[in-house]
Amino acid sequence: MIRNILIVLLSLSITAFAQLMGPKVSVQQVEYDFGNINQGDVVNHTFVLSNNGGDLLKITDVRASCGCTAANPTKRELKPGESSNLVVTFNSKGRKGPQVKTVTVTTNDPDKKDILLTIKCNVVIPVVKEEKTGARIFFPETQHDFGKVQEGTKVEYTFKFENKGTESLIVKDVKTSCGCTAAVVSNNTLKPGEVGSIKVGFDTKNRAGRNSKSITIVSNDNKEPNRVLMIYAEVQKN
Repeated sequence: MIRNILIVLLSLSITAFAQLMGPKVSVQQVEYDFGNINQGDVVNHTFVLSNNGGDLLKITDVRASCGCTAANPTKRELKPGESSNLVVTFNSKGRKGPQVKTVTVTTNDPDKKDILLTIKCNVVIPVVKEEKTGARIFFPETQHDFGKVQEGTKVEYTFKFENKGTESLIVKDVKTSCGCTAAVVSNNTLKPGEVGSIKVGFDTKNRAGRNSKSITIVSNDNKEPNRVLMIYAEVQKN
Protein backbone atom coordinates (compact mmCIF):
# COMPACT_ATOMS: atom_id res chain seq x y z
CA MET A 1 0.00 0.00 0.00
CA ILE A 2 2.74 2.42 0.99
CA ARG A 3 4.62 1.44 -2.15
CA ASN A 4 1.64 2.30 -4.35
CA ILE A 5 1.26 5.67 -2.65
CA LEU A 6 4.93 6.41 -3.23
CA ILE A 7 4.59 5.47 -6.89
CA VAL A 8 1.62 7.82 -7.30
CA LEU A 9 3.43 10.66 -5.53
CA LEU A 10 6.49 10.07 -7.66
CA SER A 11 4.43 10.15 -10.83
CA LEU A 12 2.79 13.40 -9.78
CA SER A 13 6.17 14.89 -8.95
CA ILE A 14 7.60 13.88 -12.30
CA THR A 15 4.58 15.37 -14.09
CA ALA A 16 4.81 18.60 -12.11
CA PHE A 17 8.53 18.77 -12.73
CA ALA A 18 8.03 18.20 -16.46
CA GLN A 19 5.41 20.94 -16.53
CA LEU A 20 7.69 23.29 -14.65
CA MET A 21 10.63 22.59 -16.94
CA GLY A 22 8.59 22.98 -20.16
CA PRO A 23 7.76 26.31 -21.85
CA LYS A 24 4.94 28.28 -20.22
CA VAL A 25 3.36 31.23 -21.98
CA SER A 26 1.80 33.98 -19.90
CA VAL A 27 0.01 37.17 -21.00
CA GLN A 28 -0.59 40.12 -18.68
CA GLN A 29 -3.86 41.00 -20.43
CA VAL A 30 -5.74 39.37 -23.29
CA GLU A 31 -8.14 42.21 -24.16
CA TYR A 32 -7.85 45.95 -24.74
CA ASP A 33 -10.53 48.53 -25.54
CA PHE A 34 -9.46 51.73 -27.34
CA GLY A 35 -12.86 53.34 -26.71
CA ASN A 36 -13.99 55.91 -29.30
CA ILE A 37 -11.60 56.67 -32.14
CA ASN A 38 -12.06 58.81 -35.26
CA GLN A 39 -12.51 57.09 -38.60
CA GLY A 40 -9.15 56.97 -40.32
CA ASP A 41 -7.13 56.82 -37.10
CA VAL A 42 -4.43 54.16 -36.81
CA VAL A 43 -4.09 52.95 -33.22
CA ASN A 44 -1.91 50.34 -31.57
CA HIS A 45 -1.60 48.50 -28.28
CA THR A 46 1.25 46.41 -26.88
CA PHE A 47 0.49 43.03 -25.34
CA VAL A 48 3.30 41.46 -23.26
CA LEU A 49 3.99 37.73 -23.58
CA SER A 50 6.25 36.05 -21.02
CA ASN A 51 7.85 32.61 -20.60
CA ASN A 52 7.20 31.44 -17.04
CA GLY A 53 8.41 27.90 -17.73
CA GLY A 54 11.79 26.20 -17.66
CA ASP A 55 12.36 25.64 -21.38
CA LEU A 56 12.56 27.75 -24.55
CA LEU A 57 9.18 29.22 -25.57
CA LYS A 58 8.67 29.57 -29.31
CA ILE A 59 6.06 31.81 -30.93
CA THR A 60 5.39 29.83 -34.07
CA ASP A 61 2.55 31.85 -35.59
CA VAL A 62 0.63 35.13 -35.20
CA ARG A 63 -2.64 35.52 -37.12
CA ALA A 64 -4.93 38.55 -37.24
CA SER A 65 -8.65 38.15 -37.91
CA CYS A 66 -8.73 41.09 -40.34
CA GLY A 67 -6.50 42.75 -42.89
CA CYS A 68 -7.06 46.01 -41.02
CA THR A 69 -5.15 44.53 -38.07
CA ALA A 70 -1.44 43.77 -37.88
CA ALA A 71 0.55 42.12 -35.09
CA ASN A 72 4.30 41.72 -34.77
CA PRO A 73 6.23 40.34 -31.76
CA THR A 74 9.61 41.80 -30.89
CA LYS A 75 10.98 38.30 -30.25
CA ARG A 76 9.73 34.88 -31.33
CA GLU A 77 11.91 32.78 -29.00
CA LEU A 78 11.87 33.43 -25.27
CA LYS A 79 14.19 31.90 -22.74
CA PRO A 80 12.82 31.16 -19.26
CA GLY A 81 11.92 34.47 -17.62
CA GLU A 82 12.06 36.50 -20.85
CA SER A 83 9.24 38.60 -22.33
CA SER A 84 8.25 39.78 -25.80
CA ASN A 85 6.17 42.78 -26.78
CA LEU A 86 3.45 42.07 -29.31
CA VAL A 87 2.35 45.32 -30.95
CA VAL A 88 -1.15 45.09 -32.42
CA THR A 89 -2.08 47.84 -34.89
CA PHE A 90 -5.59 48.64 -36.08
CA ASN A 91 -6.35 50.85 -39.09
CA SER A 92 -9.87 52.31 -38.87
CA LYS A 93 -9.97 53.59 -42.46
CA GLY A 94 -13.34 52.75 -43.98
CA ARG A 95 -14.64 51.35 -40.68
CA LYS A 96 -17.62 52.61 -38.69
CA GLY A 97 -19.22 51.70 -35.38
CA PRO A 98 -18.21 49.00 -32.84
CA GLN A 99 -15.22 46.90 -33.88
CA VAL A 100 -13.90 43.66 -32.37
CA LYS A 101 -10.70 42.21 -33.81
CA THR A 102 -8.67 39.23 -32.64
CA VAL A 103 -5.09 38.04 -32.89
CA THR A 104 -4.26 34.37 -32.39
CA VAL A 105 -0.79 33.61 -31.04
CA THR A 106 0.44 30.03 -31.44
CA THR A 107 3.31 28.76 -29.24
CA ASN A 108 4.97 25.49 -28.29
CA ASP A 109 3.43 25.61 -24.81
CA PRO A 110 1.92 22.09 -24.57
CA ASP A 111 -0.86 23.28 -22.26
CA LYS A 112 -1.74 26.51 -24.04
CA LYS A 113 -0.99 26.17 -27.72
CA ASP A 114 -3.18 29.08 -28.87
CA ILE A 115 -3.78 32.37 -27.10
CA LEU A 116 -6.56 34.69 -28.29
CA LEU A 117 -5.91 38.42 -27.91
CA THR A 118 -8.78 40.86 -28.50
CA ILE A 119 -8.91 44.56 -29.30
CA LYS A 120 -12.08 46.62 -29.31
CA CYS A 121 -13.05 50.15 -30.31
CA ASN A 122 -15.90 52.28 -31.55
CA VAL A 123 -15.13 54.08 -34.80
CA VAL A 124 -16.89 57.43 -35.08
CA ILE A 125 -17.03 59.79 -38.04
CA PRO A 126 -15.78 63.19 -36.89
CA VAL A 127 -18.09 66.14 -37.43
CA VAL A 128 -16.59 68.53 -39.94
CA LYS A 129 -17.14 72.05 -38.77
CA GLU A 130 -18.04 74.54 -41.45
CA GLU A 131 -15.12 76.82 -42.03
CA LYS A 132 -15.89 80.49 -41.64
CA THR A 133 -14.58 81.83 -44.89
CA GLY A 134 -15.45 85.46 -44.29
CA ALA A 135 -16.03 87.64 -47.35
CA ARG A 136 -14.94 86.29 -50.76
CA ILE A 137 -14.95 88.45 -53.88
CA PHE A 138 -15.28 86.52 -57.13
CA PHE A 139 -15.03 87.84 -60.70
CA PRO A 140 -16.13 85.54 -63.57
CA GLU A 141 -13.76 87.55 -65.77
CA THR A 142 -10.93 89.88 -64.82
CA GLN A 143 -9.99 91.41 -68.17
CA HIS A 144 -11.62 92.89 -71.27
CA ASP A 145 -10.24 93.90 -74.65
CA PHE A 146 -12.11 96.67 -76.47
CA GLY A 147 -10.21 95.83 -79.64
CA LYS A 148 -9.72 98.63 -82.19
CA VAL A 149 -11.08 102.00 -81.04
CA GLN A 150 -10.95 105.40 -82.76
CA GLU A 151 -8.96 107.96 -80.80
CA GLY A 152 -11.20 110.29 -78.82
CA THR A 153 -13.86 107.64 -78.27
CA LYS A 154 -15.07 106.86 -74.77
CA VAL A 155 -15.72 103.15 -74.23
CA GLU A 156 -17.29 101.32 -71.30
CA TYR A 157 -17.44 97.79 -70.01
CA THR A 158 -19.18 96.33 -66.96
CA PHE A 159 -17.50 93.65 -64.87
CA LYS A 160 -19.72 91.44 -62.69
CA PHE A 161 -18.61 90.20 -59.29
CA GLU A 162 -20.13 88.07 -56.52
CA ASN A 163 -19.68 87.58 -52.79
CA LYS A 164 -19.01 83.84 -52.41
CA GLY A 165 -18.15 84.08 -48.74
CA THR A 166 -20.13 83.72 -45.54
CA GLU A 167 -19.91 87.35 -44.39
CA SER A 168 -20.75 90.69 -46.00
CA LEU A 169 -18.31 91.88 -48.65
CA ILE A 170 -17.27 95.51 -48.41
CA VAL A 171 -15.59 97.27 -51.33
CA LYS A 172 -13.35 99.77 -49.58
CA ASP A 173 -11.75 101.46 -52.56
CA VAL A 174 -11.33 101.30 -56.33
CA LYS A 175 -8.06 102.52 -57.82
CA THR A 176 -7.28 103.08 -61.50
CA SER A 177 -3.84 103.22 -63.06
CA CYS A 178 -4.67 106.28 -65.18
CA GLY A 179 -6.84 109.38 -65.01
CA CYS A 180 -8.24 108.30 -68.39
CA THR A 181 -9.95 105.37 -66.69
CA ALA A 182 -12.94 105.60 -64.37
CA ALA A 183 -14.68 102.86 -62.34
CA VAL A 184 -18.06 102.98 -60.64
CA VAL A 185 -19.23 100.27 -58.23
CA SER A 186 -22.95 99.45 -58.19
CA ASN A 187 -22.93 98.57 -54.48
CA ASN A 188 -20.12 98.87 -51.97
CA THR A 189 -21.61 96.19 -49.68
CA LEU A 190 -22.78 92.75 -50.79
CA LYS A 191 -24.32 90.08 -48.59
CA PRO A 192 -23.24 86.44 -49.10
CA GLY A 193 -24.46 85.28 -52.52
CA GLU A 194 -25.26 88.77 -53.82
CA VAL A 195 -23.97 90.01 -57.17
CA GLY A 196 -22.66 93.48 -57.99
CA SER A 197 -21.01 95.23 -60.90
CA ILE A 198 -18.21 97.66 -61.69
CA LYS A 199 -18.65 99.89 -64.74
CA VAL A 200 -15.27 100.81 -66.21
CA GLY A 201 -14.91 103.71 -68.63
CA PHE A 202 -11.87 104.47 -70.78
CA ASP A 203 -11.29 107.83 -72.53
CA THR A 204 -9.03 107.27 -75.55
CA LYS A 205 -8.31 110.95 -76.18
CA ASN A 206 -4.58 111.34 -76.95
CA ARG A 207 -4.03 107.59 -76.30
CA ALA A 208 -2.82 106.28 -79.64
CA GLY A 209 -1.51 102.74 -80.00
CA ARG A 210 -1.87 99.72 -77.78
CA ASN A 211 -3.19 100.60 -74.30
CA SER A 212 -3.54 98.52 -71.14
CA LYS A 213 -5.01 99.91 -67.93
CA SER A 214 -5.61 98.37 -64.54
CA ILE A 215 -8.36 98.77 -61.96
CA THR A 216 -7.63 97.58 -58.40
CA ILE A 217 -10.56 96.70 -56.13
CA VAL A 218 -9.74 96.87 -52.42
CA SER A 219 -12.11 94.87 -50.23
CA ASN A 220 -12.37 93.02 -46.90
CA ASP A 221 -11.61 89.67 -48.58
CA ASN A 222 -8.85 88.51 -46.23
CA LYS A 223 -7.37 86.13 -48.81
CA GLU A 224 -7.32 88.49 -51.77
CA PRO A 225 -7.87 92.02 -50.47
CA ASN A 226 -6.62 93.53 -53.75
CA ARG A 227 -8.15 92.22 -56.97
CA VAL A 228 -6.90 93.62 -60.27
CA LEU A 229 -8.99 94.03 -63.43
CA MET A 230 -7.40 94.79 -66.79
CA ILE A 231 -8.74 96.55 -69.89
CA TYR A 232 -7.05 96.75 -73.29
CA ALA A 233 -7.60 98.75 -76.44
CA GLU A 234 -5.89 99.39 -79.77
CA VAL A 235 -6.41 103.14 -80.21
CA GLN A 236 -6.25 104.29 -83.82
CA LYS A 237 -5.92 107.85 -85.01
CA ASN A 238 -8.39 109.26 -87.48
